[in-house]
Amino acid sequence: MNIYVKELKSHRKSLIYWSVGIFLMVASGMAKYAAYSSSGQSINDLVADLPNSMKVVMGFNTMDLSKISGYYGMFYIYLLLMATIHAAMLGATIIAKEERDKTSEFLFVKPVSRNTIITAKLLAAFTNIVVFNLVSYVSLIILIGKYNKNGEAVNGDIAITMLGMFILQVLFMVIGSALASVKRKPKTAASLAAGILLITYILSIAIDLNEHIEGLKYFTPFKYFEAKNIMYGGGVDTVFVVLSIVLITVLSIVTYVFYKKRDLNV
Repeated sequence: MNIYVKELKSHRKSLIYWSVGIFLMVASGMAKYAAYSSSGQSINDLVADLPNSMKVVMGFNTMDLSKISGYYGMFYIYLLLMATIHAAMLGATIIAKEERDKTSEFLFVKPVSRNTIITAKLLAAFTNIVVFNLVSYVSLIILIGKYNKNGEAVNGDIAITMLGMFILQVLFMVIGSALASVKRKPKTAASLAAGILLITYILSIAIDLNEHIEGLKYFTPFKYFEAKNIMYGGGVDTVFVVLSIVLITVLSIVTYVFYKKRDLNV
């Protein structure tokens, strides 16, 4: 438990910065929606002439941006990117930072097993993710409620998309932790996890641009809980939930197994 508290304290400032960042991001996004709405010109008209590829990249495709629900559906991908970047870096650094900061020797002379250490670290990372997700959710509820002049029922959509985001946060967290446990130079795990995140995001865009490669959607988590499918397609797909749980379980096992075997650079 002392290790868990220590990890929470060591990531406290980072969590505050990320939480402030996500709040400001939501506030900025909703202020832009208010500006477009009050201009008298439909947002849909503004983006109608954009190339299809640009609309896909920017998240404009298939969404009715004149409605606050549609605007949120477009905005959600940016929230998801920020949340998963935070989770991937957190999962990697919470494992690798002992070697990065040259504190491995201090930690491992304590009379605790490596399983106990890794469990405390993962629980601390999980706690950070829960807080980040809650800050995102509360920010959305408050700020969208402020600008929801037409009284659209969007709180349910926000809740279910936040659930999808949370699952992906946990998934990318264990991707980061597994990489840090496997690699001989765990300090590079954060950049590698970010690279995997970028590749899978680009793949999700490519799938939207080319329907012939839609079968690859199982290889990119960014296709698992898309706002357009959750909000307009009947909710969360059970297949993707199960696939996410399987991946999280496997990567968690990899984290434990390789962390126990790895020689530490002290």
